[in-house]
Amino acid sequence: MQSHSFDYQMKTIVHARENGIENVPSLFLGMGAKRVVLFSDKGLEAVGGVDTFVGIFNRQKDVSLAGIFTAIEPDAACQNINDATAYMRSCGADAILAVGGGSVIDASKGVKYALDRGLSDIRGDIAGGGRLEVWPDSQGFAIPHIAVPTTAGTGAEASPIAVFFNEEENVKASLVVSGLEADIAILDPCMTTGLPKGLTRSTAFDSLTHAVEALASPLSNSFTDAYAMQATRLIIDNLPRALEAPGDTAARAALLQASTMAISAFYSSLGGIPIHNCAHAFGAVGHIPHGDANTVLMPFVIDALPEFYQPKIGKLASALGVMPGADDGQTLASVVAFLKSFQDRIGADTTFSARALDDNQKKQIMETVKKDMAYQFYAISEEKIAQIVNRVA
Repeated sequence: MQSHSFDYQMKTIVHARENGIENVPSLFLGMGAKRVVLFSDKGLEAVGGVDTFVGIFNRQKDVSLAGIFTAIEPDAACQNINDATAYMRSCGADAILAVGGGSVIDASKGVKYALDRGLSDIRGDIAGGGRLEVWPDSQGFAIPHIAVPTTAGTGAEASPIAVFFNEEENVKASLVVSGLEADIAILDPCMTTGLPKGLTRSTAFDSLTHAVEALASPLSNSFTDAYAMQATRLIIDNLPRALEAPGDTAARAALLQASTMAISAFYSSLGGIPIHNCAHAFGAVGHIPHGDANTVLMPFVIDALPEFYQPKIGKLASALGVMPGADDGQTLASVVAFLKSFQDRIGADTTFSARALDDNQKKQIMETVKKDMAYQFYAISEEKIAQIVNRVA
């Protein structure tokens, strides 16, 4: 049964349309911004994505690009956030535009947080695995902020969660702060049609993981269920289409919308996220991209933790289109079988064997699971952690 007493908040305005990026300057103008810093990465810059936005700003005179910072790294480390923050201060800018995948958008949220709090080193605020500030302790942020996702998976554009690699503690740390998400998310499918198949697949599985963990959460409610179930259906129906026809903007739009809905359901029902917990550890120790980690881990974690997933297994089965079994145990087995079949159908990795993780790394992963902020929501037993790690690695 879902919770009948809950808070549900979605701050981000969703601007979903083909070529929606053309409206970026006017949207900033509507928020009172005049000088914008564009945050992105070298990959998007290399394929001309940054130049596209330079052209958009050059075609009007109301809002200017005060600076462009394309040094955001994959799984951005804290020093990378510090450098980006210092750059924005040096530009005298009053607004943030983030164009890229989850790392870029999370980094932009880290910059916004550091500017608002007057920080020069974000590590101090996320020491020990992360920081949690929820309303009314956090009243939001005044810096106008637009995010344009170029992948359909993290949902970072509409999430008050940002994950950074704390290189001093060797852990992925989570910054969870009410109002941290972007003011406006531009879901433009044209920004994702050039995404390679591997990234299309892994980012969509990241989104699917958000939806699945929202449905399974003991704190799920009618609002989160609605978003999570629709997101799940959109991904199952449209990911194969996007892989077969990368230029299918209808499929790409559906995946972008699913990503935004899934993250909204995810953070609004945080009450146990064991798949993400394990994925963070594999990412921190094995440097496995988050979407790839979630892709492999999802069926294994569900199978290893029936005590967590069975109370909500009927919802998971319904969202995935799986017929319920004679009892919850059989339904769970059917859900796991469906997910493994779907992995095979879309050509996804099913183990980390190619990563050749050694025994010392496996031990570090097991220890890192318990250091992650997600472990506070649901403490996986040491026996189950070892079972999961040894089965996938």
